[in-house]
Amino acid sequence: MAVTVRTIELWRREVENRPGTLTSVLAPLAEAGADLQLVMGYRYPGNEAKAAIEVFPVKGRKAAAAAAAAGLQRAAISALLIEADNRVGLGHAISKALADAGINLDFLVAQAIGRKCTVVAGFANAEDSRRAAVLIRKAARK
Repeated sequence: MAVTVRTIELWRREVENRPGTLTSVLAPLAEAGADLQLVMGYRYPGNEAKAAIEVFPVKGRKAAAAAAAAGLQRAAISALLIEADNRVGLGHAISKALADAGINLDFLVAQAIGRKCTVVAGFANAEDSRRAAVLIRKAARK
């Protein structure tokens, strides 16, 4: 598999950290037929009462209307979706390339299933994201 790195748009909502909150946010998207590739839900460190939910992709008018109805908004976070063949040391190669260039990650979620590796990385701004995309492509090909 060739390495692909592309900019993605996350949709995000800050929520109260309570049982059932995730399902109430996801329900309108499911009813609209949104085919989500990524769902992240996490509690804020140090504040057990608050959490965030982020999803991707929200495609089309029906899904966008459902996302808005669920209280989700386009996130200001610059994010990349990286897909590559899984190999030992890939995460290190990517993180080293970014560190060497002085690019800080806002977040990173990585998963390998079988021979495929998928990474979603967030950055402080679009310029860091653009620079990171070039470096990640090079690091993942080595």
